[in-house]
Amino acid sequence: MDITLDYRGDKTFEVHTLNDSFVLDCKRITPVEYFVSGLLGCTGIDLVMMAQKDGFEVRHYTVRGEVERKTTPPMKLASVHIVYRFDGDCEPIKAKRYILASLESYCTTVNSVRDSVNVYYTIEYNGEKIAEREAILSGQGSSEVVLEDGFGAACGS
Repeated sequence: MDITLDYRGDKTFEVHTLNDSFVLDCKRITPVEYFVSGLLGCTGIDLVMMAQKDGFEVRHYTVRGEVERKTTPPMKLASVHIVYRFDGDCEPIKAKRYILASLESYCTTVNSVRDSVNVYYTIEYNGEKIAEREAILSGQGSSEVVLEDGFGAACGS
């Protein structure tokens, strides 16, 4: 991955990625908000991709992040509560498995911060709450650790 930011003045940057470019406007959206948006987008797209791969459709989908930061500099993230709201045509257990697979294994951004940030999730699927503020297991610093996902399969192995 190679990303370049060119300062354009007035607290804005032009960001160049391998595939595209965009304006990062730090007057309107803070870099921390961009960071959290990336985190939510990473886990958010995982759900869509996994469901589509299995032939299921995700509808009326929103992902919301409730973030707490420490009060002393550098004011690191203390906790992130990710709320997934969506409708679909798979079984609720499958919907939860998609979310857990993202949070425990596939989402690069969540897995990059989860050793130092408390990460919680809530899932509202087809209007029913199927998980409420559940914590994900933090990384153990070893690829040999197998984390049980509660559904008879291992996440993070």
